[in-house]
Amino acid sequence: MSYISAALRRLVLQRAGGYCEYCGLSQEGQEARFHIDHVIPRAAHGETVAENLALACVSCSLRKSARQTAIDPQSGDEVALYNPRRDIWHEHF
Repeated sequence: MSYISAALRRLVLQRAGGYCEYCGLSQEGQEARFHIDHVIPRAAHGETVAENLALACVSCSLRKSARQTAIDPQSGDEVALYNPRRDIWHEHF
């Protein structure tokens, strides 16, 4: 687990506005606290910097894990997972 400073954690939380940056779920009313996720996983040498961190609900965080790609169920192709720092949600989905 990587250390994320309090200042960096606040920046990520403020930037996300209390919503999962992957699916848009609101933190409000959720029992579990959202995770600070490395968009490019640390296992792939992703850095612990604001540009590589996103607020993620528990479901998105656990589904994404340390992956950057997944198999598209319709095409069978390996595709890049949504990157909230780079992709536009309605275009990606």
